[in-house]
Amino acid sequence: MSVAAGGYSEKELLHMIRKWVSYERVPKRVKIKDTADFFRVDYDDIVILDAEPYLVRNNEREGRFGIDDEQKFWVKRARNLLNGEVKILKWVFKERFQAKIGNLVFDCVRSPQKEARILELVNGRPEFMQGKTVLDSSGNQLRILDYIKGKTLGQLTLEMGKDHEDYFYNHYPALLDEFIQTVEAIRFLHEHNEKHGDIRRDHIIKDLSTGRYRWIDFDFNYRHGESRFGYDLFGLGNVLLFITGRGDITTYRLLHEAPHLLDRITEDDVNIVFQNRVNNLRKIYPYLSEKLNRVLMHFSISAPIYYEETKELLEDLGEAREELGAR
Repeated sequence: MSVAAGGYSEKELLHMIRKWVSYERVPKRVKIKDTADFFRVDYDDIVILDAEPYLVRNNEREGRFGIDDEQKFWVKRARNLLNGEVKILKWVFKERFQAKIGNLVFDCVRSPQKEARILELVNGRPEFMQGKTVLDSSGNQLRILDYIKGKTLGQLTLEMGKDHEDYFYNHYPALLDEFIQTVEAIRFLHEHNEKHGDIRRDHIIKDLSTGRYRWIDFDFNYRHGESRFGYDLFGLGNVLLFITGRGDITTYRLLHEAPHLLDRITEDDVNIVFQNRVNNLRKIYPYLSEKLNRVLMHFSISAPIYYEETKELLEDLGEAREELGAR
């Protein structure tokens, strides 16, 4: 049988596939695809990266801007046929958009160079996804990432407690401790003059194998102007708001579930980014401590000042956590 691209014969590749894939899922023919165009790489295709063959499975998905299960055609799950490990293959994909937070405007762009740089920086650190960067056939930086099995912080938050009060007293303190650890990880990036760039609750996964939360997806970068880490900090604020409220407390939700509580909310109480979300959660859940609520209000439309560094947020979170522990 002829030798295919990459030095592997079709017979060899099929033999490797049978080791890791059930009989009915083994393709009849092997198709080795060039890595220059991710649109041409599909299910059951093989790509050769760094002399290793990968069997491509499905495209990964994400829920950016509320669009659930949107396929990311440039990000594919694959299996390394030499050792059976599941990997995420991430091709170069160009994307630009603007994000506005109050009077600040951030120009955002996908940067494979930035993600490659951060992967090198966080190598061996368990609070971050791990991977390496290779070049595709066009010389672009393609990232090979370890697949993290587990649920996101957002998913796990909604599974805790029978109601908010039960959640807040019996689950939230431990979750806040874990969240503080994720903020410490972002501080590590900032101390090395790097930004995460796309901080969201679905970019924090609790690794089933280690039991700890890990950051994923570092390829967004932004022009920061006067606020170098501002976009990251507002992202952290939105994650904190979600876990403290056990979900997003929106004006729409209050209108339909608790209109008497909506009457308490003023324009000053809402989020500076998503102005339908309530930041002043103490008006909804009066058992929240003042110190904790004060941290949330730093991300509200009425905040006189905003956090500029992660250490400021960590100091306030530490005080709020101590107050929780005194209950």
